[in-house]
Amino acid sequence: VQPNNYVTFYDDQRQNWSIMFESEKAAMDFGKQVCIAKCNSSPALDSVLYQDLILGEGQGVEGGDSLEIAYTGWLFQNNGLGQVFDSNVNKDKLLRLKLGSGKVIKGWEEGMVGMKKGGRRYLIIPPAWAYGAQGVAGRVPPDSTLVFEVEVRRVKLVKECSASDGQSVSSRDSPAPSPVPNSDGFSGD
Repeated sequence: VQPNNYVTFYDDQRQNWSIMFESEKAAMDFGKQVCIAKCNSSPALDSVLYQDLILGEGQGVEGGDSLEIAYTGWLFQNNGLGQVFDSNVNKDKLLRLKLGSGKVIKGWEEGMVGMKKGGRRYLIIPPAWAYGAQGVAGRVPPDSTLVFEVEVRRVKLVKECSASDGQSVSSRDSPAPSPVPNSDGFSGD
């Protein structure tokens, strides 16, 4: 996926191709179909399959980052989209989650890594990475493969700060999730 409704790809002879679409919607629809085709052509789906629809801007998210997400989830049935089982797109509240906290299905934790603010991604999640043999009563049958379209609306990254010796220090490497006021009597410089 490229800016201005372009999609680039390599064919099986490693030839590079670009397609320009008339609209963002047409480019996204193509991306969704490519993802479904990848799923249908794989012998067994044993990990999350994803396709970016819109890249977004800024830094890619990783574990520890907080996100607000709009999403729609479908059951994968008859080699394509089945019925919608969950969505917050037309609701007032976005889903808030901290990536890596284990509060959502494993397929989301894996499939959303690297997304950027404003980005949209299509996820196809096998049962083992979703709700497994239990399913969700009345909504997701046991052993269901799920399809999600997710859009990152807001991001709160684990912040980076600089140390007194001029070296950059990332709070991703420290146990504290964010910088805290200095309370030990030492000054920052």
